[in-house]
Amino acid sequence: MADAKRTPQTINRPLSPHLQIYRPQMTSISSILTRITGNGVIVAVALAVWWLLAAATSDSYFAVADAVVTSWFGDLVFTAALWGIWYHFLAGLRHLYYDQGRGLDIPTAEKLGWACIIGSVVLTVITILLVQ
Repeated sequence: MADAKRTPQTINRPLSPHLQIYRPQMTSISSILTRITGNGVIVAVALAVWWLLAAATSDSYFAVADAVVTSWFGDLVFTAALWGIWYHFLAGLRHLYYDQGRGLDIPTAEKLGWACIIGSVVLTVITILLVQ
């Protein structure tokens, strides 16, 4: 059980590194990107659901939703979501590799992080070129 009489002055713990000192590592960046891309995909799904609900509601409401979805903003959201989906796919494969106990050393983990980022960008560009 923890000692209730300890005060913050008596505990010798290192301070968290400040962002000016701390260099972000690929493992932390890939973890943050996984969360960001997951939320980005949620925004794209919400936009697509709004478009479908507008299509079922009325012609005038659909015209507004369709104008947003087919605008530069809609293109940006769906392109970012496509990248997010590819990133999540590759990060999932990386975690399956980790689950086997492989690639857990820092140099390999950093290479796999870069592979997820670069691979997801390449797959996004290929997908866009194939769709158009």
